[in-house]
Amino acid sequence: MTMSDTDPQESVFERLDTLGAEETARLSPAAAFSRDGRRRAVEERIGYRQQFALDADRILHSRAYTRYIDKTQVFCLIDNDHITHRVLHVQLVSRIARTIGRFLRLNEDLIEAISLGHDIGHPPFGHAGEHFLAKLCQRHGLQPFQHNIQSVRALDRLERKGRGWNLTLQTLDGILCHDGETHTYRLSPEPLTDFAELDRKIRAKAADPKHELRPMTLEACVVRLADTIAYIGRDIEDAIVLGLIRRDDVPSRCRERLGATNGSIVYNLVTDLITHSRVAAPGTERPSGSYYIGFSEPVAEALDELKRFNYRCIYLTPETQKHMPLIESCYQSLFAFYLKHLENGRAAELDVDLMGDLEESYTSRQPAAARVRDFIAGMTDDYFLTQARSIGCPIPQRQ
Repeated sequence: MTMSDTDPQESVFERLDTLGAEETARLSPAAAFSRDGRRRAVEERIGYRQQFALDADRILHSRAYTRYIDKTQVFCLIDNDHITHRVLHVQLVSRIARTIGRFLRLNEDLIEAISLGHDIGHPPFGHAGEHFLAKLCQRHGLQPFQHNIQSVRALDRLERKGRGWNLTLQTLDGILCHDGETHTYRLSPEPLTDFAELDRKIRAKAADPKHELRPMTLEACVVRLADTIAYIGRDIEDAIVLGLIRRDDVPSRCRERLGATNGSIVYNLVTDLITHSRVAAPGTERPSGSYYIGFSEPVAEALDELKRFNYRCIYLTPETQKHMPLIESCYQSLFAFYLKHLENGRAAELDVDLMGDLEESYTSRQPAAARVRDFIAGMTDDYFLTQARSIGCPIPQRQ
């Protein structure tokens, strides 16, 4: 029988089975296998991509991913094309996390999907914008805004006019659990069986932003620690370019243990993480509850000190924060403006749709404040400022 005589769909199935068998042989028994990817809705279409590879592609093709291009990482409104934006950050996380995953024999497709989607829910102007939006949500009867929850919400409920992308449980859980500013140097997964449990995790985190989440997979543990590896040295490089700090300002213990350049910091952190993580080797019996991703204690201590240095000398400095009073005022004015038009039934008068193009199941069930939250959270920095200017808000100027 020639290739033309075979059913193309059967051929794809056979190749997918082969890829699945290769995963079983190649990956750690503690890894997440593509065959175990679970979606909210069963899909009948036969494809040639494994489950987590399909997730990564769907995230890349999402409209929210496109808007990464103009979202603040740390520094905003600066005319310097070499300063990191959110789109570069997620790509750096993906590359670093995949390198770690390759050495530990984990599923790189799942790592990539979580990495690319983990910051989708960030509103304009980074963590400061998240703080401003959280306060506005609480003021209007909503739970505090959290970008990791919004990332899941955007991909699962808002994209594709409200249909979402039907991503796997493993990818959505990893995106939800990527966030953890408490200094955790070792992470082990916590089993999760279905979407009902995921929804309970989301509700618990929404009700208490300090609630600590643990991912369901080792791959998500890798991404969570790679997130820090990706930004910690890169932010130092950006701050040096902008004249906020000098390289010699980096604490001496951090320089000795990790280095003083982004390249050396990333290399030393990744090397230590690969060396000190415990993951079952391919072909061995999976250990029960004894696998984890983590740093050695000396490196973890140096990383913690470096984080505190970055907060003190970069993130919270007057120079970095100087635009934030005006930006917060814009947040307040835009939220009030959109909310007023929705509550008065005058949304049609606006040049924006305020999420009105979503399915009726969304527009009929969401309070007006939630629709405003979702709309503002999806904005790029530039679009946010354009809309603020259009309603008469003073806006900060680029430098």
